[in-house]
Amino acid sequence: QVQLVESGGGLVQAGGSLRLSCAASGSTFSIKAVAWYRQGPGKQRELVATINSGGNTNYADSVKGRFTISRDNAKNTVFLQMNSLNAEDTDVYYCYANLYDTSRYRTEGIWGAGTQVTVSS
Repeated sequence: QVQLVESGGGLVQAGGSLRLSCAASGSTFSIKAVAWYRQGPGKQRELVATINSGGNTNYADSVKGRFTISRDNAKNTVFLQMNSLNAEDTDVYYCYANLYDTSRYRTEGIWGAGTQVTVSS
């Protein structure tokens, strides 16, 4: 089965940086669009950033100027570069991707399992 593999989370000090990745494991699937979400205890899930098949991006106001979403189509991977991290960025980060199945000529949506980001102040 196709799945999204997330990595890059961890513990950093305030002001530090992390880069998250979200890769599609299925060989017949290509990533068309991705949204990064985050959620922590007592928080509602928040849409952080999106990127479409044309490379167009959008960001939540809370992360504009600090986070950058990008993609490497050859590696079938989407990244979230997070700079100037603060304690409010402490959350589990999830990617959701719209995938194209070249063997079935259809699209599919799938969630990653999430990766923990913890920022110490």
